[in-house]
Amino acid sequence: MDLYDIGLGNTDTKTRAGAEQDRIKFWESQARNLFWFNPWHTALEWNPPFARWFVGGKTNASYNALDVTVQKNPNKKAILWEGEDGTQRTLTYQDLLAQVSKLANALKQLGVKKGDRVTVYLPMVPELIVSLLACARIGAIHTVIFSGFSAQSIRDRVVDSKSSVIITADGGRRRGTIIKLKDVVDVAIADLDFVKNVIVLEHTGNNISYTARDKKWNEFVGSMEPFCDAEALDSTHPLYILYTSGTTGKPKGVLHGTGGYLTHVYSTFKWIFDICDSDVYFCTADVGWVTGHSYVVYGPLMHGATQVIYEGGLDYPTPARIWEIISRYRVTILYTTPTALRMFMKSGDALPNSNNLTSLRLLGTVGEPINPQVWKWYFKTIGKEKCPIIDTWWQTETGAAMISPLPGIETIPLKPGSAARPVPGVSISIVDDVGNKVQSDSKGYLVVEDPWPGMLLSLWGDDEKYKTVYWSKYKNMYYAGDFAKMDQDGYIWMLGRADDVLKVAGHRLGTAEIESGFVSHDTIAEAAVCGIPHDVKGESIIAFLVLRDGFVFTPNLKEELVQHIRKTIGPIATPDLLYFVKKLPKTRSGKIMRRLLKAIAKGEKIGDVSTLEDEASVDEVKSALAELEQTLKKP
Repeated sequence: MDLYDIGLGNTDTKTRAGAEQDRIKFWESQARNLFWFNPWHTALEWNPPFARWFVGGKTNASYNALDVTVQKNPNKKAILWEGEDGTQRTLTYQDLLAQVSKLANALKQLGVKKGDRVTVYLPMVPELIVSLLACARIGAIHTVIFSGFSAQSIRDRVVDSKSSVIITADGGRRRGTIIKLKDVVDVAIADLDFVKNVIVLEHTGNNISYTARDKKWNEFVGSMEPFCDAEALDSTHPLYILYTSGTTGKPKGVLHGTGGYLTHVYSTFKWIFDICDSDVYFCTADVGWVTGHSYVVYGPLMHGATQVIYEGGLDYPTPARIWEIISRYRVTILYTTPTALRMFMKSGDALPNSNNLTSLRLLGTVGEPINPQVWKWYFKTIGKEKCPIIDTWWQTETGAAMISPLPGIETIPLKPGSAARPVPGVSISIVDDVGNKVQSDSKGYLVVEDPWPGMLLSLWGDDEKYKTVYWSKYKNMYYAGDFAKMDQDGYIWMLGRADDVLKVAGHRLGTAEIESGFVSHDTIAEAAVCGIPHDVKGESIIAFLVLRDGFVFTPNLKEELVQHIRKTIGPIATPDLLYFVKKLPKTRSGKIMRRLLKAIAKGEKIGDVSTLEDEASVDEVKSALAELEQTLKKP
């Protein structure tokens, strides 16, 4: 196994040792890094499966994200924003605080009170971050909807949260076109009388119609006073609802609190990125996802960091766009997805090598397991073998990173494809079907054994579903729904979602490990694997593959890839069907929509595709399946 130890990071044995000695006191020590209006009297109230952290304490997320830095360095640059059309804006922490205060005052004038919900449906512009912090400042619960969602998806979420105010824009820019956000909102809420007001940011100049409940951001918010005191909120006060889509049923509203969540985010941001005052941080996640909440909004701002925010496709108008941004702003920390890296890797090394990436000192990944081959390309081609690769595992429900290398507190050898070890204060195990821990290097289900500060409070309006989804499989253990293994060094290897585990001839195989096997071949840029029913084996492995630029399909390539999988994983993983496509169906955040592949392969309805980046990718997969069907009909 390849090991990489490039000598970066700190040695702080006290942090992990303190967590192992007394987990609760450890998290209390971390919570003291935040500003509190009043201290807590009880660190943790644990009534399984409900946890309340730092009970009695009063704090405010907006105050910690803005006022703390403004008091020290008001002119520190907070946001370096760039739009797809080349427009640039710079906001200092003082600028950001003034804008947040104006919007907070505007919301109060509209009657928004502590505990009310505000839906935010904006593109990746500074006003998106302003909106979240303005809600947090007055105790309103923000619920962000990714700007790629459809009118029906918006309606479902607004109805569930009963938001009285929606914040949107005339449009957003994506791949040279304008996404008409206000028009989508109008359709979504046409007959929802409980939505009293819509604040509209005029961002693109797109021609839109206004109704009596609409307020123009520039006129309405712009007229407000730039000062607004932050509300002293209970540590357990809900900060936000973030909806996660399932393959069936309505989306789940994950509910996060304030004090515990902020403590977990603050700590992990420091441990993972070893953030310094001189850093320029760039996380490519949209704020519509949890990574954007934790590691674009709250984490960086609580540390007074300077960060790049970009609106648009990272590979538009050319795949060099991301490398040009890094070079232009002298980015030191890049945090992106493995799917995006596979896309960039497909284009070869010439584009990143033609840009100045010498400012980079740390590279991170998030969202799904990273293939070892992609890890090595990221390390060698982008990091020039000088930057540690920080592969992180966590979920919307966990609030912040749970497994990751931690350059901010320790130096450990890195293993390509592993997210390393759990962060201090988090207890993770790999168990079998009945909850018994499995042996080292054995596959099983990932569980969290004890409550942690960033964990969700519940599901919005549905405590029973919260219990059923996360806590019913194993007693007093959080079921993450992921398939994984832990090696003898305590490193954890994610093998895909538990519902993506294939059962072939009695053997369990994670889709992620098979996909990594394909991507480790020199010709393959991306792979997506799913199973189709098989009378004898239970499931038959089918793979959709994207070739790297410069390679073409040959009749011998299929057999070469089959033998490669048999060699790298084992004969049991032998794929029955391989299909080569130009693109895979992905969300606009860059994740492969594997559920679509599975649905198409089984002839089922594909469901909601409102977040799909390119519908042509689905047509291409359907064509491949049509070819498959004809093949199966042949004698």
